Formats: sequence, C-alpha cells, structure tokens
Amino acid sequence: MFGSLFEEDYSSVSNSQYGKGKKLKTKGLEPPAPREVTNLSGIRNQGGTCYLNSLLQTLHFTPEFREALFSLGPEELGSLEDKDKPDAKVRIIPLQLQRLFAQLLLLDQEAASTIDLTDSFGWTSEEEMRQHDVQELNRILFSALETSLVGTSGHDLINRLYHGTIVNQIICKECKNISEKQEDFLDLTVAVKNVSGLEDALWNMYVEEEVFDCDNLYHCGTCDRLVKAAKSAKLRKLPPFLTISLLRFNFDFVKCERYKETSCYTFPLRINLKPFCEQSELDDTEYMYDLFSVIIHKGGCYGGHYHVYIKDVDHLGNWQCQEEINDMDVHLKDLQNEEEADDPLMILKTILLQEETNQIPVDQLGQKLLKKTGISWNKKYRKQHGPLRKFLQLHPQMFLLSTDESTVSLLKSHFTQAPSDLQRNQEQILHTLASEPPGLSDNTSYPHWFDINDSKVQPIRENAIAQQFQGKESAYMLFYRKAKLQRPSEARANPRYRVPCHLLKEMDAANIQLHMRRAECDSANNNFELHLHLGPHYRFFNGALHPEISQTESVWDLTFDKRKTLGDLRQSIFQLLEFWEGDMVLSVAKRVPAGLHVYHTLDGDELTLCEAEIADGEDIFVWNGVEVGGVQIQTGSDCEPLLIHILHLEMSGEEGSKCEQLVESPHVFPASAEVGTVFTALTIPVGVLLTNSVESADEECWTAIPKEDMKKTFREQGLRNGSLILVQDADSDDNSLLPRQGRWTSSVDELNWLQVKNLCQLESEEEQVQIAATMHTVVFDIRIKAIKELKLMKELAENSCLRPIDRNGKLLCPVPDAWTLEEAEVKMGSSLGLCLGKAPTSSQLFLFFALASDIHPGAEMEVIVEETLSVRDCLKIMLEKSGQQGERWHLRKMDWCYEAGEPLCEEDATLKELMICSGDTLLLTEGELPPLGFLKVPIWWYQPARLSGLWESRDHSNCASPQGSSWASAPSQGAPGPETADVTLLYLGDVEISEEATLVELKSKAMALTSLSKLAVQSPALLRVWTVESKRPSRLLRIDRRQLKEYRLGRRAELCLELLQKEEDLGPRDVLLRTQLRIPGERAYTLALDLVWDTTRGWTAGSLRQRVADFYSLPVEKIEIAKYFPEKFEWLPISSWNQQVAKRKKKKNQDTLQGGPYYLKDGDTIGIKNLLFDDDDDFSTIRDDIGKENQKQLALEKKKSREVLRAQSSDVFSSAEMRTRPRGPEASLSIHVASFR
Repeated sequence: MFGSLFEEDYSSVSNSQYGKGKKLKTKGLEPPAPREVTNLSGIRNQGGTCYLNSLLQTLHFTPEFREALFSLGPEELGSLEDKDKPDAKVRIIPLQLQRLFAQLLLLDQEAASTIDLTDSFGWTSEEEMRQHDVQELNRILFSALETSLVGTSGHDLINRLYHGTIVNQIICKECKNISEKQEDFLDLTVAVKNVSGLEDALWNMYVEEEVFDCDNLYHCGTCDRLVKAAKSAKLRKLPPFLTISLLRFNFDFVKCERYKETSCYTFPLRINLKPFCEQSELDDTEYMYDLFSVIIHKGGCYGGHYHVYIKDVDHLGNWQCQEEINDMDVHLKDLQNEEEADDPLMILKTILLQEETNQIPVDQLGQKLLKKTGISWNKKYRKQHGPLRKFLQLHPQMFLLSTDESTVSLLKSHFTQAPSDLQRNQEQILHTLASEPPGLSDNTSYPHWFDINDSKVQPIRENAIAQQFQGKESAYMLFYRKAKLQRPSEARANPRYRVPCHLLKEMDAANIQLHMRRAECDSANNNFELHLHLGPHYRFFNGALHPEISQTESVWDLTFDKRKTLGDLRQSIFQLLEFWEGDMVLSVAKRVPAGLHVYHTLDGDELTLCEAEIADGEDIFVWNGVEVGGVQIQTGSDCEPLLIHILHLEMSGEEGSKCEQLVESPHVFPASAEVGTVFTALTIPVGVLLTNSVESADEECWTAIPKEDMKKTFREQGLRNGSLILVQDADSDDNSLLPRQGRWTSSVDELNWLQVKNLCQLESEEEQVQIAATMHTVVFDIRIKAIKELKLMKELAENSCLRPIDRNGKLLCPVPDAWTLEEAEVKMGSSLGLCLGKAPTSSQLFLFFALASDIHPGAEMEVIVEETLSVRDCLKIMLEKSGQQGERWHLRKMDWCYEAGEPLCEEDATLKELMICSGDTLLLTEGELPPLGFLKVPIWWYQPARLSGLWESRDHSNCASPQGSSWASAPSQGAPGPETADVTLLYLGDVEISEEATLVELKSKAMALTSLSKLAVQSPALLRVWTVESKRPSRLLRIDRRQLKEYRLGRRAELCLELLQKEEDLGPRDVLLRTQLRIPGERAYTLALDLVWDTTRGWTAGSLRQRVADFYSLPVEKIEIAKYFPEKFEWLPISSWNQQVAKRKKKKNQDTLQGGPYYLKDGDTIGIKNLLFDDDDDFSTIRDDIGKENQKQLALEKKKSREVLRAQSSDVFSSAEMRTRPRGPEASLSIHVASFR
C-alpha cells in the first residue's frame, strides 16, 4: 500500500553504548533482561518492524484469537523439527505464531524476538528494515493465516472472529423496488477528513442516504427509465471483534503530494452500533462494543513510528501508576490491601519479610503459608499459578532461588518500605486472607491499559487515550470487542491458561536456562577486581609509599561481589591474611608518579561496595590506619605527593676544570606544601623560582614566581605531577641562564596574560593593567593583583568583582572568585572589568533586565537575586529598580534573536524551577497576563471589496494600528479581479476573555474597543468573525451561543471582524462563498456578493451550480463556475462532468467539492460566467497575468540563486559527497505461504 514510505526514524539513537573509563563487555553473550515491574513482555524491533510488533501485541491480547490458535495441535499443524524434511506438511506460520504468543505469556524476558516469525513469512533482512502500513499488514497476515490453516479445524478462525457483512440498497422512489448487494468485510475503513469522530463517520456511512435526483437520476430496472432513488448502506452481520482503520493518509491533488490528516478525531471507549445495523430488534448487548486496542502512528506520511495502547482483558500484567498511588485516599488504600491479600506475590513477599534472615527453605514456605493464612498453596493458587517452586522460578524479579533451588530469599530491591508501614500491611494482608473464604477473593474490575512500544511496556491511565485523538501522534487503527464476551475466571491473571503442554514444557525449560545464564552473567558482571596493598609489606620514603619486597608479594588481587558490604570485604580479607594482628583499616589508595598514596578510609561496614563508590580495579590499602613502618602517614588529596622536576646549576668536573652545568633532578613535595620549600630541599637559602609552560612544539616560556607567592602551595600555584621548576641564584645574571634550552622571561608573555580595566569609577594611575595568569589561576588572585597594580584602595578587596567584556564592549555576568580561569571559560588575552559590587554566590543569579518597549543593546539593567526567589517577587524588584509604576506588568524571557519570548506565566514558581540561569535577560512587559482559562486575542478589521465605500466615509485617523498593518480599499466599480492574495487587515486592539464565554460575548467585547466604537456597529449580530492565518481570514466561527473553548482557538489565535449589511444565522451545513459575476467582453468581475449554500444534500458540483443559478436568476445550463486560488492566481472550473464519469465507472461515492482538487470552504471566491453573453473558456483577469508573471520572475531568481550557491558549495566541498539520502521506492508487502490444499 504505502510500501517503504513509512521509514522509521533512528536519528536519536546514539552509537555510543558505553561510558568513558568502563570496560567493554560483550553484549551478545549476556542473556536477555528479565521482565520489568509490569510483568509483560515487549517485542524487539528488527529495524523497521514496529508496525508488525503493534499488530502482534493486539492479536496476543485478543484472548479468543490466542486460545483458538493454541487449540490447534501438532497433529494438525505439524512440528517445527520436521520443517526441513522434503515430504513433511508443516504449517510454519501458525506454529511460529503459537511459539511467539507462548514466549510473550511465559518466557521471563523483557522483549521477545520475531526473527523466526518473519523468516517463516519469507522476509529478507532488507524487508525487516523496511516499514510498511499496519492496515495493509492486518489484511495480508489474515489472508496468510487463512491459507495456512486450510484443511484444519481452524480453517474458519479468521472468519469466525472478524468477519462481518454490509448490505447496500437502492430504493426506487417510483415503484419502491429494492436493489440489494451484500459485501463482506474483515475491517471497516472510515474517513477522517472533515469528520469529527468515529460515530459521525459511521453515521455518514450507514445512516445518511444518498439521493439520486435532478441531473443525477438512477436507472430502475423495473421501471426501465431514469427515476429518483435513494441509496443507503447498513451493517447486516457484526463480528465478535470489530477492526476499524482510520484514513489518516490522503493525497493533495493541488500540491500533488501525500499528507497526514492530524485533525481531532474522537472515538468512544464503548460504542453502541445499533443505529448503524439493519436489524435492531435484538437485545442492546448484541450491539455494545468495548475498545481494547489502539494502534498509534507518530510522524508523517513519509516516516514515523508505531506503538499500541492495549487493554489487558485477562489482567496478565501488573498495572500500577505511581501517580495513582500518590493520589489515593485512605479508603482506596484499604481496598488496595484487600487486593494484595489475593495476590500470591504479595503473600509470599510478606512471609519472607517476617523471617529474620529473609531466607527460608522452599518446602517450609508452603507450611508457613498454611500456618499464617489457613489456606494451602495447592488449594488456593495451584490451579491458576501452578506448583509453588515453578511460581518462584517464574518471578525472578522478586525471588532469588539458590543454585540447587532448595532455599528462596527476597531480592534486596524489595526492602523499600518503612518498618511500621510494612508491619501494618503484613498483618492486614494476612488477616484479610485468613478471614476470606477460598475462591471469593477477586481483583477489581477497573481497566488495565498499557502502552507497548516495541520492547518497552508501561502502564497508562484510561484517560490517556484521549491524547491520541489528534496531532502527529494519533490513533490509526481501533479494535473493539463485544461487551457481552466474558472471560472465564480461570483465565484471570493466569498466563498458563490454555497453553499447550508441549509449549509449557518448552517455556519452563527455557526459563530454567535463562535463570542459570543470568546467575552466571550476574556473577560475572557484579564481581570486582580489587588490588590489595598490604601495609606491612610497604615503607614510606621520598614522600610516598613503596613496596619493600617485590610487587607480586606486596599486592594481592581479590575478586569480590560488589553487592556485598564493606563488612563482608573486611571479613574476607581477615580470612585471607591469617598473620594479621590488631585493627584492620581499609583505605582507598592510588598509584601516582611518586609512588602509592592513601586518600580516604572506607567507613560504614553496612554499605555495599557500590554505595561506598568503590570502582572496578580499585587499589585498597590494608593497614592499621596510623603508621607504616613506624612513620605516620598523612592521607587525603591535600597531601597528595607531587613529582616535580627541578632544574638548577651545579658545579661539575675535576679540580682544575670545574664549571657550572644545568642539572635536572626529581623531587617529591606534598601538594599542600609551600612553594618556598624548594629552597629547603636544595639547601639554598634564597633565590628565584621560574615555572615552565610549553607554548609550541619547539618553544618554552619561563615565568618568574613573585616573592609574595612563595607562601602559596604547589596546588594553588597550578603545579602538578611532571611540572618543571627552574631555580636561579638571587645574584646570577639573567642573560646567562638557559642560552640554548629555551627562552626565559621575567615579564608576561602574550599568551599568559589578562587585561583588567578599572571600571570602579575610582581614580587610579593606570586605566588598565596586564596580569600574568595560567588557565589554573584562581579568579580571586587575579582580582587582588589587579587592585594592587592599579593602586586602588584595599577596601575594594571586599566589595569588587571581575566581569568579562565581550567584543562589543558589553559587561557580562561576574565571575565567582573561587573559580579558575578554565572553569570560568575565560580565554587568555581577553579583557576583564574590575567593577564595584560582589559576585553572586552559588545560590544567587545575576540577571539582566530591560523594558520590552525599549529593547536595544546597552539598555539592560542588572540585578542579583536568589535562585529560590519567585517570579512575582523578582518582578517587584525589577520594577522598583527601573522606577516603573503600576501593577499591570509581567516578565518575559528574551530569546536568542533579541526579541521578547514566552511569558513567565507561573508567577509563584521559583527562578530555579523555570531554569533561569545567570546571564539571562528578562523583559519587563506592560500588561497583565491573562489568568488561567482566559484568552488574550488580537482583533483585526477585515473589509471585503463590496464594502469599500463604508470605511472611507468615516473618520479612522485615530485608529491605532501597529507597524506594518495598513488598509487598502478596493475600487468601487468594475473590480478587475477578485481580492488579492495578500489581504490587508487593520489592527483594532486586544480582547481578554474567558474560554467559557460565548462567541456573541466576544463580539460585544470587541465592539467596546475604541477603534471599533467609532463605526457605531448597531448589534453584535452584524459582525462576522473569522480566524486569521497567514495574514488572511481562514475559518468562519458560527453559532453565537457556542463557547470559545469549543472552537479550539489556542493561546496564539488571532481573529478578524467583518461588517454585515443584515443579520445572518448560518447553520452547521451552510457554506459562505464570495461570488463574482464576470463582465462580458472584459477580463474583469463585478464586486463580490455573499452566497450561502446549503450542503445538506451533499457537496456536489450539480448542487452548487443550481444554487448559483438560482441566486443570479440564470438558467443552470447557461452558466459556468470556477474556484479562484489566489496564491497561484489560477481559476479551476467546476462542473458536474466528473460525477457523470464517476457514475459510468460505478464508483461507490460521488466526488465531493470538499476534497481534491477543489477543497471548497467558507470564504472561497467563485467566479460565474453567463454563457448567454460570454462563451469564452478563460476565467482569468489582467491582475492574474501580472501575478503569474511576478511569480515566474521570482522563481527564476530563486533558481539562479540556488545555482550560484550550488556552484559555490561544489567548489568548497568538491572532494566530499553532498548527497541527501534518497527516498526509497514504494515496495509491496507480501507473506509467502505454502499450499496446503
């Protein structure tokens, strides 16, 4: 049908599957994940099979279909083991479908695979990557199943469940003869375009009659002549399951392209089909149908994704929304406890939680259940859930069986409830169960709906279905089941119900295999490799720990489960180290260039290794926590040993020929030590220290450390492992130092400085200074240096901040003192401003704000506020600071193009909750925000050409009009053509009104606007209201008593008013058209006249021609009419010829002017030609010729500009391929089935 047009979009899928620093593990060897909390299984997407997955889940959750398929045994279908034998008759498709349904019911995996099923379809990997239409698949799959089941007891499976009939009748008005034709259907296809919902569509199809009269008569076989007749259709036989396909995808014959209909289309949860059926004498229950599945399409007609909302009829899944839990009152909580009392999962969980060790032998678990509740497992649960041991195996997400399956315990994730609540719930559940007679307990009957999106399954509320009425993500197929169909009590919450024995055995064996694989994988995935460094085998020298003996004897490798606690780890190490005496302290260590360093001690024996943030491959130092080899050890990152390379001059050579030589020697210093300790290490009393930074591959820069910075620590100075320090004697010659090794500068290099400007409004000797810095320099140090070098008052140290200056000279947000230049993203060589005032703290925001009426660079004001401040309080502060008066103000956030963006509507929300950040600009906008449920609607004035003299006769000089709005009056006589494509509207003002108000109340409010009051409109009934889209009137709002919310205007809606000569009352089937009569002999039209066309008898061309002829008092056969398309400057003739052709071809439905190519609607212009005086075929005007010529010139200019851009891009990217991904050709969908006849 649509072939590969439905290509799935995977642009959001990341190629990166692993985080940095983690070991890559082979995913292919890992078993599939177990089911999540819903206890339902999804289906994996093979690349483009989301449409298949959605339909398969719907069939799976149709219990009658599933059980009818399960009833066919191997004696009828054959066996999959024999499928490759030449003479074997194996019906592979139903067998694979049986197996898939069994996996979805019983196999403990997050998602099942459809590879075996699609292989049985004969699909290739290319077919599996191509997405098709799910409506097409539904018919093809049913056809394939019918063919596969020929000769079996299930040959009528599809017919029995989905087959229905429609009867079409034509009744002659003369002789009352009935011509009847019956049609079969497996699904109903209903229209979406111009239909409000499913019931409306069914009414049009099976209640409304099509009348043959006038120029469209019916030839009666009995009367043997053309007569008046009525055609109708009814549903004759209803199937147990009704499938409805929605025609969301249409073709635009004007634009010659497909499009998706996204308008609102409602459908009920329960529908009564009695009005649409031929026989209505049966009981009402025969016609009641309940919705149980909605297949949803998200995207457009050339790509998208399917998922499905499904009602769990048999309550196979665990349905529980978190929001539902939070909103429950006390009564509902009590009711929930009664439900839990009937749930074997909750019963067994409660019993295990009451055990001290939370572990118990499986044999004793059944005895505990009997003792505490008075009911044995076999008596109450075995029939539905099978033996107790099998039940525990099927729920590995809650119970953990030992390897020999003799004992059972709860998984740690289920110890989450507060002790008091837990005890109270335990007692209540057990008491409820013990006091309840067997067989009387039952789950509640509220509907359980799930959203199944390929592998993902999550519970949803029933009211979420309404969100799929419209939009790009909307309902595409609906599945209803007869309300009278009841499920047996044995099937409730029992996935094993009616599953064949051979499939039960296969799934049980597969679950055991999965459990074993998960246990092995779980052990492998949860084991850590820890490196134990034994304290007695280490000694401390040269600032770090080093092994006394060989590395292999000092370090022991230990594999340990990360889910165990630190106490367990300590106990295991004690058992390994039999020689250990005294206290044992475990600390996290790290290998650094200087040796091994201890960082922090692991405290809290109850914490797991994950909670203690121990990583795989961690180094653990085992010691007494005080000293190693008699030396007290300093721990922590502050004392981390740094390996520094020191360059200094030493005397070398023999007695007679000694000379100074530059020597490099490594030294270890604590990171918290002062830089001046370098002199102590070298036994030099005083000197100059220079630090090194590499500028380029062959060039170095040496910067002197000022004397006042000698008290700073190595870390504060930005030194790290491997840093170079050059030591120079205080009295040495600068020029003699490093003649070849590099260049030394005691001044600042061009890439190692920042420029700080004095913006404190205080006089100083220098306006700006250059400060030496590195990317690791702290902002506070730069600020203090700038204050000293600018020779400003020391008091500024407490009340100043640094602010970056952008290329336009604007001061940006202040930089916190504690940040380094790298953290602040300040580039070397940039400018900073030293300003009065403190920088914002970590809990404060620095904001710019300005008046919305005065937006230009430099007009912003500044304010520092707490991030927890509400929008209302922030508005007050900004109004006070800007000196504005009044309360009619609100805040808007400035967008990226320096314009007013969305308003901050939630005035009680904090700035942090609205994600307002430092540096953002807010705009003070005059005018109150409309409260919730109110609309603020701009009102425009629209005057068609027929009223051109009216506005000109009045004084409208005082009408307020925004920039860009204007009024162009049409000529009063001999209009050369219809209204231009760009309709001109005049702005009147804004109206604030409740969504509950009616249309007539909106008109009354608009009449109170100053600009409109000058026109002295007598009554709201003399005003016509249109919506405005693309600066043109679009949709006509009719029925004065209708509430505004029913029009679905939206918060950005704009309306325009049109003045009427007399009151009008348009019905829902009346269409308002602008008609213009062509002037004979001239390429021009008269002024437009409004024509109201009643479409009750249909949107046919014959009906419209008759109405136009009556309106202008002309013979219907002597007129020609055409619709005007202003955007193309074209006329499209309308005639009944199309319908005559349709009649000869025996089409089911007549052509409608609502559809292509006319798409007739309110406000369209219709040209009329009187053939008595003008028999020319041309409808166009001189204005149309000019408009077409202008469009042609514009198209040529665009083509030329594209060619220029293409030539430029080909020069720049000549070596690269700049191809867009071609859209694949349409491909038909097919399923290959062998012959079984």
